[in-house]
Amino acid sequence: MIRTFWARWLAVSCLCASAGLAAASGYDAELAQRLGADERGMRRYVFVLLKTGPHKVPAGPARDEMFKGHFANIERLSAEGKLVQAGPFDGVDGWRGMFVLAVADIDEAKRIVATDPVIANGEMVAEFHQYYGSAALMMVNEGHRRVDATRR
Repeated sequence: MIRTFWARWLAVSCLCASAGLAAASGYDAELAQRLGADERGMRRYVFVLLKTGPHKVPAGPARDEMFKGHFANIERLSAEGKLVQAGPFDGVDGWRGMFVLAVADIDEAKRIVATDPVIANGEMVAEFHQYYGSAALMMVNEGHRRVDATRR
């Protein structure tokens, strides 16, 4: 299970590099500052694991609206620069999805995640973990917009 997570994480990192998101060479102080990088090119995030919750909303209009709100929330947080990465998992062991939030601490992440309809309706519950990773992860959404054909 953990191995699968890290294999996916590595695949995303390789995808970012192959998409030209990694710097060709040399330190870019302006970019580092814009991304919130420390001297190692790293920054703090909060990793949020979304797991199956206690209340499955039945198929129908209410479920459709809940997920419509979930995706709208993802778009809003991304536009605000708070959501760095999001995506679904395969559901094995109740793992439904994940967020990586560029926020100061877990308390702030909890306030943000509480606004998501899948959490508010009990469809999913969230686990929160501090994560220290590359500040270049902040560029994933920019790269995704460039390769997402549905946004044309």
